[in-house]
Amino acid sequence: QVELAESGGGLVQAGGSLRLSCAALGRTFSSLVMGWFRQAPGKEREVVAFITAGASAAYADSVKGRFTISRDNARGTVYLQMNSLKPEDTAVYYCAAALRESYPNYDYWGQGTQVTVSS
Repeated sequence: QVELAESGGGLVQAGGSLRLSCAALGRTFSSLVMGWFRQAPGKEREVVAFITAGASAAYADSVKGRFTISRDNARGTVYLQMNSLKPEDTAVYYCAAALRESYPNYDYWGQGTQVTVSS
């Protein structure tokens, strides 16, 4: 079992930055694939970025060059640094964890944190 807790959301003006954090408890963090997803009102949930146990990362085209995912295995935490934010980035952001054998399906989800970007 893995418990995930996101933090760092909030309200920011377009062009600004936020850093989301997700702390994982309960299982060897270093072996997990960690992902960030988002869901805007009226839209389907979409993947934003993920990072493997070996720290390889991939991003949605819409955030490439603006967002950076990273992990700190010693702290059991994954981060999402979001720069040059746009109003279309407004969404609830979710952290998710996948066991190695489950990926690309994710086994555990956080409760979500709201990010609102004003124009």
